[in-house]
Amino acid sequence: MNQKKRLKILIIFNEYYTQPISELIFNNPFELLVSLILSSKTNDKRVNLVTKKLFIIANNPYKMVKLGILKIKEHIFPLGLYNNKSKYLIQLSNILINLHNGIIPNNRKDLESLPGVGRKISNIFLNTIFKKLEIAVDSHIYKFCNRSKFVIGKNTNEIEKKLLQVVPKKYKLNCHNWFILHSKTICKTKKPLCNICIISYLCEFSSKNINKN
Repeated sequence: MNQKKRLKILIIFNEYYTQPISELIFNNPFELLVSLILSSKTNDKRVNLVTKKLFIIANNPYKMVKLGILKIKEHIFPLGLYNNKSKYLIQLSNILINLHNGIIPNNRKDLESLPGVGRKISNIFLNTIFKKLEIAVDSHIYKFCNRSKFVIGKNTNEIEKKLLQVVPKKYKLNCHNWFILHSKTICKTKKPLCNICIISYLCEFSSKNINKN
């Protein structure tokens, strides 16, 4: 896809997706970080159901440590992978308390040193909380970019590097959420809704299901 098409897509998304916010519900940075870790291998709606109760009693690292690993497991059991995730929450809470005075760091190196925090989570966190111009790439964005030919890559890291190169600075902050929203609501994995897609005429997907929905 050429840059002219990319810019048109970004302009359209900017006008259409006027509130590009995360589906995760959180009230402070710690709650977002916990929600992102819990969202691995599950969907945001299920995470929100669990954290609605969890954050009443443990919405900062001090309270999380006090809650203890067994109680954490009870709360997050419905999400799956609860053994590993509960360990991550205890470990990262202790690290935040002992090394960062309970405050989540605003740089990639320290963020990714926390248990359960990889590049995708650190990108989302830095973008959402600190407004840094990072573009997180998950399976939804990977699929959308390769399908539409916005950029093409063999893995999420390759897609991220290319997006950072071709997306203008003024669009970088919201790019991640635009692409996720479009991917989940229109450019669906099994049956993309090409008939009602607002960028269908720009998209270079070779198997558009026009008139087949």
